[in-house]
Amino acid sequence: MYPRRFKEGRVTPPLTRSRRVTNKTEKQPRGTAFCTEQDIHSKKASNFESTAAVMTQALDIERWDLECLFNNTDHRTDLNGVDRLIVRRGQLFTISLYLRSGSYQPGVSSLDFIAETGPKPSDQYGTRARFGLSSNIDTSTWSASVTSPPGEMLALSICSSPKAPIGRYTLNLGQSGSIEFILLFNPWCPADEVYMDNEQSLAEYVLAQDGIIFRGSSKHTIPTPWNFGQFESGILDICLRILDMNPKCLRNPGKDYSGRRNPVYVTRVLSAMVNCNDDKGVLLGKWSDGYEGGVSPLFWRGSVEILRNWDTQACQPVRYGQCWVFAAVACSVSRALGIPCRVITNYLSAHDTNYNLVIERYVNENGELIQSREMIWNYHCWVESWMTRPDLNPDFDGWQASDPTPQEKSEGVYCCGPIPVRAIKDGELTFKYDAPFVFAEVNADVVTFMKKKDGSTSKVTTSGLVGQKISTKSVGNDTREDITHLYKYPEGSDEEREAFKKANHQNKLLQEKPEPGLHITIKVTSDMRKGCDFDVFAVVTNNTEAEKKCRLVFGSCAVSYNGFLGGNCGFKDLLNVQLSPGAERRVPLRLNYSKYGDQVTEDNLIRLAALLMDYSTGEAQLAMRNIVLDNPEIKVRILGEPKENRKLAAEISIQNPLPEPLDNCCFSIEGANLTGGNIISERLGCTVGPGEDAKIKIYFTPTHSGLRKLVVDFDSNKLCHVKGYRNVIIGK
Repeated sequence: MYPRRFKEGRVTPPLTRSRRVTNKTEKQPRGTAFCTEQDIHSKKASNFESTAAVMTQALDIERWDLECLFNNTDHRTDLNGVDRLIVRRGQLFTISLYLRSGSYQPGVSSLDFIAETGPKPSDQYGTRARFGLSSNIDTSTWSASVTSPPGEMLALSICSSPKAPIGRYTLNLGQSGSIEFILLFNPWCPADEVYMDNEQSLAEYVLAQDGIIFRGSSKHTIPTPWNFGQFESGILDICLRILDMNPKCLRNPGKDYSGRRNPVYVTRVLSAMVNCNDDKGVLLGKWSDGYEGGVSPLFWRGSVEILRNWDTQACQPVRYGQCWVFAAVACSVSRALGIPCRVITNYLSAHDTNYNLVIERYVNENGELIQSREMIWNYHCWVESWMTRPDLNPDFDGWQASDPTPQEKSEGVYCCGPIPVRAIKDGELTFKYDAPFVFAEVNADVVTFMKKKDGSTSKVTTSGLVGQKISTKSVGNDTREDITHLYKYPEGSDEEREAFKKANHQNKLLQEKPEPGLHITIKVTSDMRKGCDFDVFAVVTNNTEAEKKCRLVFGSCAVSYNGFLGGNCGFKDLLNVQLSPGAERRVPLRLNYSKYGDQVTEDNLIRLAALLMDYSTGEAQLAMRNIVLDNPEIKVRILGEPKENRKLAAEISIQNPLPEPLDNCCFSIEGANLTGGNIISERLGCTVGPGEDAKIKIYFTPTHSGLRKLVVDFDSNKLCHVKGYRNVIIGK
C-alpha cells in the first residue's frame, strides 16, 4: 500500500521533514555495481564488480520522505505523534525516495538494506537483518519492494519480520544513508505472537488511554478511574528506557535486545521493572507508617505523571505505589509497546509465603487477628497480557497473568509471571512462571486457629472463601466484568477438587468436619457512608435441639486493603448469650464516626470479627467481614460545547458528609488528550462546613476528538483522595 498521490501519478513538493543525505562513508561512484557488504570490504572485489555492473546498479538516493502521517495512521500509532516514524512489526510501511540522478529500472537497479537495533547489532542475536529489493513483499520476514512506476522518485514498501525484536531501529539504505524508526508489537498481525482477532477488544486493550480499576470489597466493589495515557507525549520513549534500564540489558544488551522479540520475555521484564526492589525500577511500594518523602498511592490518577517523574529524576523510584498503581503502570507500558493488556482485581486475595496452598491465620481470645506474613488481602490487583505461549501447548495461549507488585522473589528477582490463566484454572503448577503463587492467590484454603493465653491453640471454624469476584473493566463500557470462571472452577465442584489434586495439594488440615450446631454470621446495612454512625450485626443461630450458652466477642478495627490492622473502631464482649433450640439472636454493634473517624485509613476499610464460643463443647466459630465506607459522589458538569482544540470548563462539586469542617480542599483533573498530559489543580480558599458543597471551575483544552474520560480527584485534611470521572465526547 502506498499514498494515493502515487496512484494518481502526481508528485508533491518535498515536506520539511525530508532531508538531504549526510553520508559519513565514501559513496560508490555512479555506475558501479551493487554487491554484498562482504564483497565491498573484500580486497578482491574489483573483478566481480566490473562483471556485475552490466546487470545491477545501486540506487543513488538524494533524500527521502518517511510519510509519517500516512504510516503512523495506518499502523495505529498516530496518537504518539506524526513527527517520526512509529510502525508495528509484520505490517507494510511506505517511504518515498528521491534519486540524485537516473531513475529506477526494474531488474537493473538494486538497493541493499540493513535493519539494526540495540547497541551491538548482530546476526547471531537476530538484532541485525539484511535484505534487498524484491518483486513482492514477503510479510513473514524483512523485505522491500518498489510500488510506484519507474522514475526519479519511487514509493518503497518495507515490511519487518513479525518476529523482530521491538525497539528503536536504524535502517541503512545502501550507501546513501540511514533512516530511524520505532518498531512495536502488532496485535493486528496474525503472525505476531500478540495477535488478537477482535477489533472491539483491540480498541479496549491496546488503544484505550483510560479505564476503570476496581477497588473496595467483594461485597461492595468500587470503580476507580485511571488515565493510562500510553500515547501522551514522551511516554513511549520512557517505556523503551524502562527496558534499557533492566539489569538483564545492563549485563548483556545483545541478548536482552534479542529477547525483545518475545512478549513473554518483555512482560517478565516489565513485571520486575515497574517495582524498584532489585533495580532502577519505576515505583517504590509502601503500605504502612505514612508517606513521608513522597505521596500516598491514592494521590495518583494516572500513569503519565509517574512515568515522567521516573524519567526526569534519573530513574530514581517514584514514591509511593501499591498494587493497583503497580498494575496500572504495567498496563500503560504494555499497551504503549503494543501488548494487549488489562488490569485485574482479585477480591480476598491470598498471600501464601510457604507455597503449601494454605493460609494459616491466628486470632486471640477476643477474635482479633494476630499479624503474620501470610495474609488475605481485601483485594489485590495484577495485569493480564494477551499472547501465545510457544513454550507450552496451544491450550494455554491467550491471557497471561503477571504481577509487578513486589511480594515474593521469582528466580531471585521480585517479579511474578507471566503464567497462563488457563494453567491456574487447571492446577498446572509446573508451568512457567510462578504458577503456585498465583494459584494460591485465588484458590488457597484458609485455616484459622485461636491462640489462648496459656499458649495452646485450637482450630476455629470459619466461613469465607479466597479468590472472589475476580474483576476487570468490560470492553467498550465502564461496567465490571466478572472473570472468576477463567481462574477457577465453581467452589466445591468436582473440577475444582480435581485441580487441587493436580496441584498436589495434600494438607491434612483440610479434613472436613460435620457442620456445627451453632452458626454465626455478620450482617450489615446498605447505608455505610463515611461520616455517619451506623450499626452492624452478629447473627447467632442455634440449630441444635439443646439450649446453648455461649460467649460472643464482637469487635471492629481499621484495616488497610492488604490486611494490615489498625486501631479499634468498636468492641463488645457478651459473656452470657443464651439460645433456646432453633432460636436466632441478632446482636448490634454501633460504629460511631467519633470513634472510627481517626482510625480508618484512606482505604475506608473496617474489619468486623465475631467470635462465638460454645461453653458446653468448647468449640469456637469465627465470622469475619470487611466493610468499605462510601465516599460522597463527585459531580462533574461540562460547560461549553466539547470540540477539539476548544477551551472547556469543568464545574466540579462535592458535598462534605462529615460532622466537621474540611480545610485545604483541592480539586485536580487529568485525562488522555484532554489536559495535555498534565495534571491541572485548583485549591479552594475557604473552609467547607458540614453539609456544605465544595465547588470549583477548572479549564482545559481537548487535543483529539472521540470518547475521553476526565478523571477527577478531591483531597482535603479530613476527606482524602475521593475519585470521580466524567466521560466526554469531543467533537472534531
